[in-house]
Amino acid sequence: MDKNMIADLESLPESDKARMSTLIEQLQIRDSLRMYNSLVERCFTDCVDTFQRKSLTKQEETCVRRCAEKFLKHSMRVGMRFAELNQGAPTTD
Repeated sequence: MDKNMIADLESLPESDKARMSTLIEQLQIRDSLRMYNSLVERCFTDCVDTFQRKSLTKQEETCVRRCAEKFLKHSMRVGMRFAELNQGAPTTD
């Protein structure tokens, strides 16, 4: 957020600040759930081939673990890159 936007938020009444905070928290939860669901769907689709057992085979378990690690590392890297780009963006004062 740029400085003007933060200043605008600070000038809001406390009730509006509380509503904005609740809305931001809800959006963060929604985004986290989307990421989790995407991870589960992708890794399950890529790694699980049969339904002959209740539990995963050793090969499926290893595949899921690697898939999840790769997905999370990628997500972290994208977030870091976005933060880097955001820091370099010009601010409007």
